[in-house]
Amino acid sequence: MSPDPAGWGVPLYARALDAADVDPGTSVLDLGCGTGEFAAAAVARGARVVGVDADPDAVKIARVAVGSARFEVGDAHDLGPVERLGGPFAVVAVMQVLTHVANPLRVLREASRVAAPGGTVVASVWGREEECDVGLLGQALARWLPQHRNLSGRPPSAPPTLADPERFRKLGWLAGLAVVGVDEVVCPFDYPDEAALLDPLLASMIGRTAVVRAGEDAVRAAVRERLAAHRLPGGGYRLRNLFRVLVARAP
Repeated sequence: MSPDPAGWGVPLYARALDAADVDPGTSVLDLGCGTGEFAAAAVARGARVVGVDADPDAVKIARVAVGSARFEVGDAHDLGPVERLGGPFAVVAVMQVLTHVANPLRVLREASRVAAPGGTVVASVWGREEECDVGLLGQALARWLPQHRNLSGRPPSAPPTLADPERFRKLGWLAGLAVVGVDEVVCPFDYPDEAALLDPLLASMIGRTAVVRAGEDAVRAAVRERLAAHRLPGGGYRLRNLFRVLVARAP
C-alpha cells in the first residue's frame, strides 16, 4: 500500500474505540501496538492501556510517545499467561495487524483468550483494492510490475483476503468469537505535496521495480496522470481509503 501520512488513522481508531465503548478506566490491550498511535488514542479517552509488539524498536518509541501506557515486547501468536500483562482485558484491539502475521486465526484466538469474559475484541484490515484510492497507485504502475501485481503484492486473480467482509467475519467465528458486526470507515490520506506521496512510493519495492523497467520520469508521469482527479488546489493529494472493523465478544 501507499506510504501512510501522519494522522491517517484518527477516524479508524475513533470508530474502534466507539464500538468497544472505551471510556475512562477501561482496560485495553493493544495487540501489535507498533509505535503507539492507537494506544495514544485510547489513553486520550482515559483508558488503562497495555501495548504488545514483536518489534523492540517500535516498543521503545511507543514507551516514549505514550508514557502513561505500558508497553511490552511479545508475540501476538503466543502472549503467555494473561496475568503477566495485567489482564484479562475489557477490550483487546488488533488494529492493522492480521494481514502482517503468519497465522491471523491464532492471533484472534489469543485476543479472545486474554479478553475478559464477554469482553470486546476489535480488529481492523484494509478494504478491497478497488475500495481504496491507494489502489490507483498500483494501477498506474501495473504495466511495469510482474504479472500486473497490485500494491499488496498479490496478482489480481489471487483468492479473496480478509478485505472481504464475509471472510473477515468467518475468521472471527473460527476464533470462537461472537461477531457483532463488521463496520466500515473511510480514512483520508492527505499528502501536502507531490514529493510526500511519490518519493516514498518510488523507494518501495514496486516503485523501484517500475523505475528499473521504465525510468523515473515515466513512472512519475504515470502516477500524476492516474491521480489527477485527487490533486488538491494547493498541490497536494487526498486519497480516501476504506477500512473494515470487526467487532466481536469473547466467550
